Amino acid sequence: MSDAYMLLKFWHIMSFVFMSIPLFNLIVVNERAQMGPAFSWATDRYFENIIRRGALRCFVFQGSAFLSGVLLLVVGPSGIAALWTNNILLLKFILLVTLTSLLSYVHLGLQPRIEALMATVGPDGVVPDDFGAQLKPHRVRRKQLATFCLFLVITTIVLGLQVYGSFSLLLTLTLISLAALFSWRVNRTLLLFGWV
Repeated sequence: MSDAYMLLKFWHIMSFVFMSIPLFNLIVVNERAQMGPAFSWATDRYFENIIRRGALRCFVFQGSAFLSGVLLLVVGPSGIAALWTNNILLLKFILLVTLTSLLSYVHLGLQPRIEALMATVGPDGVVPDDFGAQLKPHRVRRKQLATFCLFLVITTIVLGLQVYGSFSLLLTLTLISLAALFSWRVNRTLLLFGWV
């Protein structure tokens, strides 16, 4: 393999690694929960900025994964036709489109609702008693989708490792099950020490 091909492969893998934004957004949300349920403009604005800006970064990494993946097929030994003949590649592509669609829904649908609600209060405004209850459904839905996206990212990586040599079905199902368990755990708990 040429250096250019190996560089493309590195770029592709790193793009997926950096798509771990759902993991870090879940950690941010769980860190915020440690501060109690009361709305605080400065605190909540800070956390919302991290989450909102993470979506834009994730779009860039998804685009990089797509572009580098297409280039790998074009210049690689399999050719672009492998997208239709290699079921793993096709599934990876479908998962990437799904991830981009879910991120688009969060960024263009849920996040603007949260931003609009926060704009009604502002940094010096009076916070209505039911303000947290107004924000909660949008934040809960966003957290659920981040959990599902984390699962999809890990699943895509598991499949990506099998493009040119597949694992046994048992190992594949075990790894995907562990991806689901890890995603659920990140949703429910604050990971203080990485995996634990």
